[in-house]
Amino acid sequence: MVELDLMPEIEGDLVVAREVDCELIRVESVMGDAVLLTLTAPDAVVTQLRAVQFVDVLCRLPGFFDPLLRRPYSVYRVDTTGSTLTLLVRPFGRGSAWLASRPVGTVLNVLGPLGNRFEIAPRSNNLLLVAGGVGAAPLVMLAHDAVQRGLNVTFLMGAADVSGLLPTAELPGPVEYQTATDNGTMGHHGFVTELVTDYLVWADQVFACGPEAMFLSLRRVVQANRPGTKPTVQVSVERDMACGLGACLGCVVETRAGLRTSCVQGPIYDMEEVIWE
Repeated sequence: MVELDLMPEIEGDLVVAREVDCELIRVESVMGDAVLLTLTAPDAVVTQLRAVQFVDVLCRLPGFFDPLLRRPYSVYRVDTTGSTLTLLVRPFGRGSAWLASRPVGTVLNVLGPLGNRFEIAPRSNNLLLVAGGVGAAPLVMLAHDAVQRGLNVTFLMGAADVSGLLPTAELPGPVEYQTATDNGTMGHHGFVTELVTDYLVWADQVFACGPEAMFLSLRRVVQANRPGTKPTVQVSVERDMACGLGACLGCVVETRAGLRTSCVQGPIYDMEEVIWE
């Protein structure tokens, strides 16, 4: 087992990434062609995981070398009682297609937890979560955590059509859930960021995960309509994070403070700190 300190950006809370073998024990269909994969994992991994942290998975069997590099997946759910973690996977490239098709009983090599975390401010009461497609994965975990703390949560989700939306049952009961679809098959007909304006006065913080085009739209909406300096916005960027160590530099993001590796110094950034264009 490999143990590496990969989390210098989390102050006062040492997180150690471990390379472990995890058995796939459950596969569930969700959001069209996406699947939820539940894996067994050591307590030392499960108990450290927080919202938007991710794991790097080898998407190949032992003895094979293609695909060579690991694929990053945000953690959708953890069960500390049963020592399991769940990943949301949509088949897109070779790695994710291979992973999504694995049968129960497959043993997967996993490295994690990796990355920094969403930070809920001590005085925040109202949280606005904005998800695009499989970007819902870390926000579901954040929603559960926030509700357990007694906070108010509104979850906005966008997808191409109704099949790409998260089922309501996947969210805690107290969460307000609003949807948007590109073709109007459910909820607002248009982009999810068009729903944000109505909540900016209410929200203390905004947390978002999705494609970069969604972040650009969100930034324009917030800058045009934000009342004063709140709410602040934290975004989880999507990058190829193959090594998880900050060594391959495949996940670099340009920020006002310089270049940052998303696997170690991200993937969470203040929206205004990222140089988008």
